[in-house]
Amino acid sequence: MSSSNSNTTELLKKVRKIEIKTRGLSNQMFSGEYHSAFKGRGMTFSEVREYQHGDEIRTIDWNVTARFNQAYVKVFEEEREMTVMLLVDVSGSKEFGTQQKSKQELATEICAVLAFSAIQNNDKVGVIFFSDKIEKFIPPKKGRSHILMIIRDLIDFEPESKGTDIGMALKYFANVIKKRCTAFILSDFVDSNFEDALKITNKKHDLVALHLYDNAEEDLPNLGLVPLLDAETNEIKWVNTSNKDVRKNYKADALRRKAELKNTFKKSGVDVAEIATDHDYVKPLMNLFKRREH
Repeated sequence: MSSSNSNTTELLKKVRKIEIKTRGLSNQMFSGEYHSAFKGRGMTFSEVREYQHGDEIRTIDWNVTARFNQAYVKVFEEEREMTVMLLVDVSGSKEFGTQQKSKQELATEICAVLAFSAIQNNDKVGVIFFSDKIEKFIPPKKGRSHILMIIRDLIDFEPESKGTDIGMALKYFANVIKKRCTAFILSDFVDSNFEDALKITNKKHDLVALHLYDNAEEDLPNLGLVPLLDAETNEIKWVNTSNKDVRKNYKADALRRKAELKNTFKKSGVDVAEIATDHDYVKPLMNLFKRREH
């Protein structure tokens, strides 16, 4: 019994640590940026309410204000709540990480930041964990305890499958969430043939791709003979990393894949932020939010 107890205590410590860090980030930086980027004006006007201190002057409805001799502001539909979905790739490749953080840790922190930013803006948050099948669906809800449960799952989740099927995950998402929402898909996108799924999903929802990658995926370290898993065939191949040509080809392959991926996002109209495991994720996220505001 004690070992599972101490594991739980450890897990809760980890959750708390991530909460403190990401909640702080969200309070100081992301929450306002998130609001501007995802809840900009330009949605349907729904009602008026009395002016409150801090409301923007430009939202005042002058006709109603004149009629009642008291200031009224327009409330826009998007100021109500929105749903934010996090689609998290939990396949085998996410454990890859030579730097300070593995992709899984990175995904956990980013999801936590986005989730706290969402609940501060009164939004619901839901999660889909996927590999080459749907591993788990957490329906959208509000509240801190819900977010802490999500973080706990992110830290502790053991997928049943190792593969990746992005198209399938997007299809499932479109079926299970009917109302338009904002969705972030976090993956290293080591998969193919998902461009159409991106396009279709992005028409129905507001889809944003967060491409998590590790620099070692581009540069093969010089380590002599090493076993490498071929992502396509799932076979282990022994590769001589001391060979200059091998390293050069490996890098060329990686860069080609990266360029193809960029092109895929561009063609499907999906905004993307590239986030490396050995860099701070704050900057790429802020840049993404800023781009969205324009």
